[in-house]
This record gives sequence, C-alpha cells and structure tokens, in this order.
Amino acid sequence: MAGPLLQAAEAWCLIRQLARSEKTGPFPADAPEGPVITTFDDGSWELHRQPADVEVADLLGSLLPLCHPVNRSLVYAQVGQSLDGRIATVTGASHYINGCDGLDHLHRLRAIADIVVVGAGTADSDNPQLTVRRVDGDNPDRAVIDPRRRVSPEQVVFDQAAAPTFRLVGDAPCQADEIQVTGESSSVTPADIIRCLRARGYRRIFIEGGSQTVSRFLHAGCLDHLHLIVAPMIIGSGIPALQLPEIDELDGALRPETVPFRLGSDYLFDMRFRQPPF
Repeated sequence: MAGPLLQAAEAWCLIRQLARSEKTGPFPADAPEGPVITTFDDGSWELHRQPADVEVADLLGSLLPLCHPVNRSLVYAQVGQSLDGRIATVTGASHYINGCDGLDHLHRLRAIADIVVVGAGTADSDNPQLTVRRVDGDNPDRAVIDPRRRVSPEQVVFDQAAAPTFRLVGDAPCQADEIQVTGESSSVTPADIIRCLRARGYRRIFIEGGSQTVSRFLHAGCLDHLHLIVAPMIIGSGIPALQLPEIDELDGALRPETVPFRLGSDYLFDMRFRQPPF
C-alpha cells in the first residue's frame, strides 16, 4: 500500500461514493495519487492506502460489504441490544442502550441506503425521523410497512419535506404516498416487499426495525446482512431483540458467517447471510 494514511473522514466519504457507484474497478479512477480502493465483481476489494488506525479499518470492514454494486437488491438490517439480548425495558424504554459510536453507525447505515424500512409498530410507538443527522450524508427514502393503515399520517416519518416517504399497504392505494405490495399470499410478506421496492429502483434496502419486523425478514431468509450492535449492559428483562420460531434441536439454529468490529464501548457483529435473488 502507498500514499498517506487513510483518515476516518476520507474513508467515510469513499464509502458514501461507492454506495452510489454503478461500477467496479479502481476508485476513484482519476485520483492524481492513484486509486484508494479497487472493487471486484465478486464483492471483494483491495485497499491501496493503509487505514490510519483500527477505527478506520473497522469502519471500512463493516460498511464496504454493503456498498458493492449489485444487480439485485441488497437487504441489510440492524438491531441494537444489551448483553442479555434486550432492546428495551418492559415499559419500552430504550434511549439509549447503545453508545455514541453505535448511534453513529446506525446513521451511517441510513446514509448509504436507498430506502429505510420500518414496521407500523415502530412508526407508531417510537415516531422516528429515520433521517441522517449524526454523520455527513443524505437522507434515504423511507417506507412504513402498514397494510391496514393504522399509523397516523401526523407521525414525523410522513413529513415529505425530509425525504420521500411511502406507506406499504396490502390493497389498492388510496393516497399518492401509498404503495401496494402484491404477491401470491394474501398477507404482505418480506419477499413481496423486497420485490416491490426493487421494481421501483431501490437496490440497497435497510430494514431498521422494530425487532418483530427484523425477525420476520430474518426468518424469511430475506437478509444479506444483520448488524447486531451489543452494548455492555445487562437489563435483566424486557423486549427481546430477535423473536424467531422455537426450535427443538440446535441443528435448526442459524449459523451465519460473523465478523466482529469495535464501536467505541459497543461491539458490532456483522452476520452475513445469503439472500435468494429478487
């Protein structure tokens, strides 16, 4: 590797640019000192400059796999939890389980997404903005899975001034901001949602929450990556991070390829799955 050490701000700028690129190969191609990275068709990459420190190396290692140009949709999700697998107390208190670096990572996941998706329960109870505020980057489009239209249109997520936002419904649209999700089943399934968004040009889809929505996509085999951010905290009771059907034997357990990274006081586990083509 040659050239000056790659600093965090430059690495993040590179990640954002790659997330919007349609090409593989040397990047940037016209850099006077030579390319910083070369990406290949199989999703691998080669850095041509040394990261300044472990933090920069982890930034690149955790996010570059989500930025490779894809001909299909790449779907990733994130869950922030305590050591004992809780995302909130029994009363729903969750601000904030993860530390500042974990929250920064969440906003980076939004910034590289084409669209961020949440379930009706999260939109209704948490009233999230789903915008990029803690890091440099653009707001993604937003979608709320709400087949029965139970989320109030007054929720902040439907503020179209921040970013285009859609309600994913199961029947014919009644409003301009509604998208009908169709499929072979009478219910709105994760696979149907991905196909619907892909047909509208969304390639990089971020399933942000809540835990039941992420669990549904995981159980359906519709995730490429699950970023599990674990905080050094024991809550002892409360809402579980993942809720999957019971199994009798460990042969039925999911065993994804998992790569760990450090996020300040938190730990990130990048679980890598193989998604069926959509």
